[in-house]
Amino acid sequence: MSASFSRADFDRVMVPNYAPQAFVPVRGEGSRVWDQDGRDYIDFGGGIAVTSLGHCHPRLVAALTEQAGKLWHLSNVYTNEPALRLGDRLVRRTFADRVFFANSGAEANEAALKLARKVAIDRFGPEKIDIIAFNGSFHGRTFFTVSCGGQAKYSSGFGPNPAGIIHVDFNDLEAVRRVISKNTCAVIVEPIIGEGGIIPATPEFLQGLRELTRENDALLIFDEVQSGVGRTGKLYAYELYGIEPDILTTAKGIGGGFPIGAMLTKDAWAKHFQVGTHGTTYGGNPLACAVADAVLELVDTPEVLDGVTAKADRIAKRLEAIGERCGAFAEVRYRGLWFGWQLKPEYAGRAKDVLAAATREGVMVLMAGPDIVRMAPSLVISDAEIDEGLARLERAVNAAFAN
Repeated sequence: MSASFSRADFDRVMVPNYAPQAFVPVRGEGSRVWDQDGRDYIDFGGGIAVTSLGHCHPRLVAALTEQAGKLWHLSNVYTNEPALRLGDRLVRRTFADRVFFANSGAEANEAALKLARKVAIDRFGPEKIDIIAFNGSFHGRTFFTVSCGGQAKYSSGFGPNPAGIIHVDFNDLEAVRRVISKNTCAVIVEPIIGEGGIIPATPEFLQGLRELTRENDALLIFDEVQSGVGRTGKLYAYELYGIEPDILTTAKGIGGGFPIGAMLTKDAWAKHFQVGTHGTTYGGNPLACAVADAVLELVDTPEVLDGVTAKADRIAKRLEAIGERCGAFAEVRYRGLWFGWQLKPEYAGRAKDVLAAATREGVMVLMAGPDIVRMAPSLVISDAEIDEGLARLERAVNAAFAN
C-alpha cells in the first residue's frame, strides 16, 4: 500500500516531544491494527488503557455515527441529551451525586484539585490549600496536575511549581500522618499507581487516608483515570477496597478512544462550584458522551467484568512463564487487565528494547518508566488474540535479551 505520509514526516512537521515507533497504523479492528504496508499487530497497549473495547467496536461506531447525524456541539450555554444520559448512568452506578464533564484525565484532575481548594477556602479560609500527593504518581500534564504528580522528570524545567503541594511515599501511611494538618485541603491518590509501574495501594493505606482526611476536614480524591471503567475487573477500583472517595476522576477507557473525562463528587462538595466558577468549552460534548454511554453500557456487565479477571489470569500465568524462561523479569504485577513487568537490575533501562523488539514481532506494548514493560489490552480481547500476541511477545523478549 502506498502512503502519502511516513514516520519521517513526524520529525519534519511535529513538535518533538514524542518519539513514536517506526510504523504508522492506519486501521484497527478488535485487538489488531494494520500499518501502511498491511502488516498486522496485536495491540496489548490499548492506547495507554484507552481503547477499552478494542478498535472500532461496532456498538461504539454505531453510537458515534448516530449522534454525528444529530448534534455535534453546543457549548456549556446549553445541555444535551447524551450528557444527561451519561451523567445519570454514572450517578446511578457510583458513590457520586454529581458529574462534571471534561475532555481528558488531566482536565478532570484539574477540576478535582480546584474543587478541593474551593471547598476548603470557602469553609475554612485562605490558609487551607495544602495538597498531599505521592511519589511515583501521575495526574496529567497541566501545570497544576503535573506538579501534583510525583515524578520530577515531568514537572521540572518549567519554573516554580504551584505552592502547597507536598509529596510523600506511596503506601506509607506514617509519612502522611507526619505532614497532614489543618491546612490540608486534599489528598490525591491513584488506588493503583499506573505510570509508576502498576503498584496497588494496600487496603490499610487507603483506609488510613480515608480516616486521616476526615479527621482533618480534607477531601480524598481518587484518580481513576487509568484504573477505572473495568480495567481491574470492577467498574472502578474503589469498589475493590470498599472505600468511597469524596471526588473521583475518570477518563481514558470511558471513551473507548473518543476523548472524554469526568469528575464525580458528592452534593456537599459540588455546590461549591457555582455558575462561572469553572468550565470547559468541549466538556459534555454530545459526540463524546454518546460514545462513553455506550462504553459503560457494554463494560458494566458481569460478562465483561468477570471476563477481565479470567483473561488477566490467563495472561499473567503466561507472562510469568515467559519471565522464568528468559530470566529478565524480577516481578510481574497486575490488577485485572493491567500489567507491569519489572526488569531485573542487570536489565535496567532496557524496557525500550522490548518495545522495539515487540514492534518487529508484530505486537504493541508500553513502558512505565525505563525498567517496566506495561500492558493494558482491550477488556474484551479474545483468547485467540491473547495467545497469538503472547507468542509474538515471547519471541520479542528473547530477541531483546539475546545479547
